[in-house]
Amino acid sequence: MPVVSRLRAFAALPVLLVAVLLTSLFITTGPASAMTRQQRITYGYNIVRAQQGDAYAYGAAGPNRFDCSGLVYYSFRRAGFGHIPRTSSSQARYANHISRSQMRRGDLVFFYGSRGVYHVGVYAGWRNGHRTIIHAPRPGQRVHLERIWTSHWFGGTLRGI
Repeated sequence: MPVVSRLRAFAALPVLLVAVLLTSLFITTGPASAMTRQQRITYGYNIVRAQQGDAYAYGAAGPNRFDCSGLVYYSFRRAGFGHIPRTSSSQARYANHISRSQMRRGDLVFFYGSRGVYHVGVYAGWRNGHRTIIHAPRPGQRVHLERIWTSHWFGGTLRGI
């Protein structure tokens, strides 16, 4: 092989190496893709927990300000549930409804009134004899853990989605 041909081959090597590295960056999927559905729910729940203390802002979906459905949207999309809707009423239609006895940490709690679903929180289990959620409640408050204050709610899960 002539010297000029060898030099061209070596000159192309860095370009080829950069192309391979860039391609691998774009085809690599996030950690959520390798998880089971339950692991993704647990991951989403942990993201929700990490947002405690963040401010409430109507219409906000993170990363540092949330409304109730924005918190669910942000956390569970990051956990690999890419089709979860943005609003609490749409999330209620998207999730599989489950009985209260089937609730697990990371499931969703939908609050409803005469006009339908108006609020969503993420189930955090039992504390001091009461079911609790982590949620972004309203203006002037921050994302926090709170006991469920009403009987007008139903459970939803992403386990079967």
